[in-house]
Amino acid sequence: MGSDVKSIEWRDGRLFLLDQTRLPTEVYVEEQTSLEGVWDSIKQLKVRGAPAIGVAGAYGLAVAMKDKVHLDGPAFRAELDRAAAYLDTSRPTAVNLSWALKRVTAAVASEVPSVEAAQKSGRGLYEIVVRTAETIHREDIELCRKIGEHGVNLIREGMGILTHCNAGRLATSDYGTATAPMYLAHRKGVRFSVYSDESRPLLQGSRLTAWELQQAGIDVYTITDNMAAFVMQQGLIDMVIVGTDRVAANGDIANKIGTLGVAILARHFDIPFYVASPASTIDFDTPRGADIVIEERGDDEVTHFGLRRTAPEGIKVRNPAFDVTPADLITGIITDRGIVRPPLAAGLKELFHEKP
Repeated sequence: MGSDVKSIEWRDGRLFLLDQTRLPTEVYVEEQTSLEGVWDSIKQLKVRGAPAIGVAGAYGLAVAMKDKVHLDGPAFRAELDRAAAYLDTSRPTAVNLSWALKRVTAAVASEVPSVEAAQKSGRGLYEIVVRTAETIHREDIELCRKIGEHGVNLIREGMGILTHCNAGRLATSDYGTATAPMYLAHRKGVRFSVYSDESRPLLQGSRLTAWELQQAGIDVYTITDNMAAFVMQQGLIDMVIVGTDRVAANGDIANKIGTLGVAILARHFDIPFYVASPASTIDFDTPRGADIVIEERGDDEVTHFGLRRTAPEGIKVRNPAFDVTPADLITGIITDRGIVRPPLAAGLKELFHEKP
């Protein structure tokens, strides 16, 4: 992706999001001027990817509270909590959104007494909202860069790498998660090929991953989801790297629908299956994958291809946006602190210092 195009920008107190629903045919950056607009942009996948919607949600609170600076501390907090609860309903599966919203509200809650006493208004609290969102944004860039550093040596000359959906720069503030090792390997001059699953029904693989990797000069092929088994059988795939929207405490992961099938195929063909995840996506409060709420999206995404109907009128539809891949199918989780290998539950707990 060109260095001048970013998924999220905060400039002069204003939030701008790249409308990813228009890619790859149009690059359109849209200013977000209301809480409802940010909610809709997250829900409609104008901004998507677990880390990116966390950052967008944090900035969304800044957008929501910009005209609330006249309120006193308690009233400002009440409005902020209401806005956070509303934004949290936009996408339920990715943990980063609720994590970022809680982080902003907690930062404000911890400062209310001192700021209220000094200023008697919400202006100081608004500044805390903005500073916290900016910190989350900077941290996301750094976390993804570190994922790349820990995963880059997995990529060797001449490899074929399969990825599913989009866990690239478009899904984060920069670098991506699954693509971070790819970008760093490419910078080092390592030659490899990426096979990008189309990722039905919304085609994030063909519309987004293929586009951004092509923009970066990386050798990339688009394949439909049902071609993955064939390219593995042909010996074209040496490794799978995918992102994730939530990592449960036991190492199960939720990612875009179809990831489970890729993991099963990788096990059958004895291909390493890696998951890339920043610390913000690891959820120790969710014991296992079965406890993750899976978002169900609208029928039209399945019954239509673009604007053309491709299924009968009145047909019943299931449209889960994610599936859960069990820990025992995962070779390793590439994090910003290192690669966690099986047993994943113990490895996650040790690396992130969680108490039993």
